[in-house]
Amino acid sequence: MQCRIESSGNIITAYLDGEIDHHTAKDVREKIDAQIMAQSPELLVLDFRDVTFMDSSGIGLVMGRYKQMQLLSGQLHISNLSPHIKKVMQLAGMDRLATIKN
Repeated sequence: MQCRIESSGNIITAYLDGEIDHHTAKDVREKIDAQIMAQSPELLVLDFRDVTFMDSSGIGLVMGRYKQMQLLSGQLHISNLSPHIKKVMQLAGMDRLATIKN
């Protein structure tokens, strides 16, 4: 799993690439959280365009980043989900916490 992070103004975008599972989620969480702590953005965008697999660790990744953004009174957007991952996110209720954009 790769995670490239870009920031522009008060927006951080994390481009996720590969498989999100219990082996990879921790490193991604730490990388995104470090950027959130350094910048205190108003918006965090998690871009799933290049995610090829996701288990429940992906839900945990989103939930934790949602909580981080709530502490900053910020927002979380999830973008570019495959149809399968979008369905998993909706079944887990992520669409009630974050804005899902495709």
